[in-house]
Amino acid sequence: MVENTQQLQERVILVTGAGYGIGRTAALTYARAGATVILLGRTQEALNDTYDLIEAENLPQPAVLPFDLEETDEEKFRQLAQAIEENFGHLDGVLLNAGVLGQRAPLQTYHWDTWQKVMQINVNGQFCLMKHLLPLLQAAPADASVIFTSSSVGREGRAYWGAYSVSKFATEGLMQVLADELENTSQVRVNSLNPGGTRTSMRAMAYPAEDPASVPEAESIMPAYLYLMSPASIGTTGQALNARDLAETVSK
Repeated sequence: MVENTQQLQERVILVTGAGYGIGRTAALTYARAGATVILLGRTQEALNDTYDLIEAENLPQPAVLPFDLEETDEEKFRQLAQAIEENFGHLDGVLLNAGVLGQRAPLQTYHWDTWQKVMQINVNGQFCLMKHLLPLLQAAPADASVIFTSSSVGREGRAYWGAYSVSKFATEGLMQVLADELENTSQVRVNSLNPGGTRTSMRAMAYPAEDPASVPEAESIMPAYLYLMSPASIGTTGQALNARDLAETVSK
């Protein structure tokens, strides 16, 4: 059983999309487990709200790092990694949670601009971020963990999910390649996690007719996020996991 104790004490963990939903809940969960959390997102106000929640519980002081993964200038990613190195020295974990939904529409009518935006944020931006953060993860004093956020439509294509579905297939591929490259060369483990149906603003956009109260809250899957970020998951890498199943397993 994974308990929300101090198992992440003195660890530095970066969470993307930390201003809302699963990212905010995961950031708070990691802070409660003793981690110093770097809150990355494109909306300063939302990041500040997450910061305030962590501070209100007298947890390790987080850092706010506004950044838009739609950025196409690689130098900005390099500068971001440099700033993290100068302030923290290394990273013990990264949760790649940020993403956009795009349209729910047939491919035949899908907007090209929207397609490019979804792929840039959900795939290209995450690749460039990881490219420049890898040296910081490899500098971790012990083990380090990377969690990519997947989806059921990134493991089996589904009509009308367009660029989002394709971007999540690409995310799975990125995870597998990175995990294979690092498995025997570093102490960094890399996995993907499918949150499943969770009460978030993105879920509400995808299913506007759904009663939000019928969907589990993000807190219910946090045991999975905590397990994968903690030393308890050492040896687990290159796996495509489902958060709800994993949360049930590690909570027994």
